[in-house]
Amino acid sequence: MKYLSENKNAYIEYEILSTYEAGIELLGSEVKSIMSRGVSLRGVYAVLKNNEVWVINCDISPYQPKNTPQEYNTKRSRKLLLHKSEIKELIGKTKEKGLTLIPLRMYKKGSRVKIEIGLARHRKKWDKREVIRKREMEREIRRETRL
Repeated sequence: MKYLSENKNAYIEYEILSTYEAGIELLGSEVKSIMSRGVSLRGVYAVLKNNEVWVINCDISPYQPKNTPQEYNTKRSRKLLLHKSEIKELIGKTKEKGLTLIPLRMYKKGSRVKIEIGLARHRKKWDKREVIRKREMEREIRRETRL
């Protein structure tokens, strides 16, 4: 599957415990902008408000900058569309200490834009170093096997 945007840093910073697929409430011009790769998931997080899940700080650049309304906010909060049972499950899990919701990737499924969010726990500094070390070792092994 081809991703429209991916939060690669999340896999280093966080330990992903489970993932959920959600729809996202967008304007028409935002969909066009996302399809032309005008979205960034860096520094994005999700919160639960009034039994709804919202994505905060997701930067979607205007599709046609000269045609967009002046009140358009590129980093506005956007509602995620999940089943009630999934939202209840997330409410229970995020009340645990240290768990948070992080958007991992955005992709197209059919004619819809979907976002994959992960229930994650922040890693300690030494854990991050270990993950980076493992990636480097795997890269070295792949490089050696090619030769």
